Amino acid sequence: MLEEVVKKLKAEIDKLKIVQRDYHKALAQRQQLDGQLNENVVVKEELDLLSPESEVFKLIGPVLIKQDLNEAKQNVAKRVEYISAELKRVEDTIPDLDKKQESLREVVNELEDVFVEERLKATVKAFFK
Repeated sequence: MLEEVVKKLKAEIDKLKIVQRDYHKALAQRQQLDGQLNENVVVKEELDLLSPESEVFKLIGPVLIKQDLNEAKQNVAKRVEYISAELKRVEDTIPDLDKKQESLREVVNELEDVFVEERLKATVKAFFK
């Protein structure tokens, strides 16, 4: 019985570690996407301040290449839209991962209690033999 509890406990702890890793990965991804979104929103605001005859350049590798203002605005708007969608997707997964973490913690705690109980029974049994 004790060995069975130990196996279950190890399996649940492994599941918990995986969910915790995914949770921390999602938090890091959210932080990165949030930074990218803020950068692109600032770029969009700056592009909106320019007059139609202003020149815009795009950095490609070590070279600045002239780009049409409308094209630049469209590209930045698409990036903002894409990053916003990714950010929403990540933010939607975080509560799910949090719930999974919590339920796995409860299972681990219950199994730890059973383990302690079984170990105590085994110790008492061995003591009185």
